[in-house]
Amino acid sequence: MVKKLNFRSVVALVIGSQIGSGIFLLPTSLAPFGPISLLGWLLSGMGALLLALVFSQLSMHTSKGGGPHVYIERAFGRRAAFFTAWTYWLISWASSIAVIVAAIGYLSPLIGISGPLMTLALELIIITVITGINIRSASLAGSCEVFLSFLKCAPLILIPIAGFFFLKSEYFEPIPGVPFTSSLNTTTLLTFWGFIGVETATTAAGIVENPTKTIPKAVLLGTIVVAAIYFFNSFAVMGVVAPEVLATSQAPYVEAAKVVFGGGWNKLIAVVAFISCIGTLNAWVLTSGQIAAEASKEGLFPSFFSKTNKAGTPYVSLLIALVCTQLLLFLTLTPNILQQLNSIIDLSVSIFLFIYLACSLAFLKLLIKREIVPLRPKLYYAITLLSCGFCLWVLAFTSFKNLAICSLFVLSGIPIYLWQKRSFFLSKS
Repeated sequence: MVKKLNFRSVVALVIGSQIGSGIFLLPTSLAPFGPISLLGWLLSGMGALLLALVFSQLSMHTSKGGGPHVYIERAFGRRAAFFTAWTYWLISWASSIAVIVAAIGYLSPLIGISGPLMTLALELIIITVITGINIRSASLAGSCEVFLSFLKCAPLILIPIAGFFFLKSEYFEPIPGVPFTSSLNTTTLLTFWGFIGVETATTAAGIVENPTKTIPKAVLLGTIVVAAIYFFNSFAVMGVVAPEVLATSQAPYVEAAKVVFGGGWNKLIAVVAFISCIGTLNAWVLTSGQIAAEASKEGLFPSFFSKTNKAGTPYVSLLIALVCTQLLLFLTLTPNILQQLNSIIDLSVSIFLFIYLACSLAFLKLLIKREIVPLRPKLYYAITLLSCGFCLWVLAFTSFKNLAICSLFVLSGIPIYLWQKRSFFLSKS
């Protein structure tokens, strides 16, 4: 019997996939916008909750794993499902590069990493160990995610609670000359980075206990927890660190900890940030394996992607993602690639938003066709339209360059699609 993920593990997966390195850097990025950034957090959090409601309903009406491509196939057919699964799988392991590099960046001051070769060696070790845990069993990976989520959430809850006793009202005054509308658009786009991964639990439906009940509750609870942590941390850091210090700080949480607890907290914050990155990486490794395996079972991907070991783990798909990630990590030896990590993050957000938009449209179609009938249909029509509107609004600020690269990700699957289409028809004849 394959041991499946319980409710606690699925909630940890939802939280772990969303809370990564961004929360430790965003206060600095948002500082030039002042209190408008708090509105940005509210809007991006509301958008994430709308998407969580959409995914919870979609997962409630299907027990199949794989996530987005399952819903896309049900609404728009196999072709759309393939390109969704292919693009989602590619970006799920490609975007892990930024998380791995960030993790080592936080670890460097603690252990004195010297030189790019040592950095690369540690990056390769981290991704290999995390993949090994996931190959060992999904339940082990889930247990690790629970532990890692607790370790990284504890200080993220403690700091804002303690910080409320040190808030200064003058730090929340509007910054002169900052335009409201454009600033709100920018801060919403920036803060939504933190919610990427809201759908990860749906990809693992095949290895979750009672998925049609567990996943909807876990997605909603996990996203609410993440939104609350993000908002209150941003509020506390903004309220205890002077704006001019926050705007130039490379470690805003260290500055906040100095005000609240005194000096000497930089190492602890670095450890928490490292753990946060590892938790996100673990969640995304688990997700990438399940995406490819479930797509393979549906005949969308080659059959070898769905091969499993005794623990029921799709070890082949995990090993393929591991090799691809390792090859990309070798490219980080060149400074130019390191400078492009922010571009990788921007690209990831754009691709995920397209997938979220497609899933929202799929849900809308299934509502119209009455293939899904929720308890309050009119409410979910409104929720779906709002989630579509949110995705389109955020995508409106995506550069044409990112849109072009997104299309290349999709088009790269054409050879595999043609091969699988040929194999599928041959098997039916």
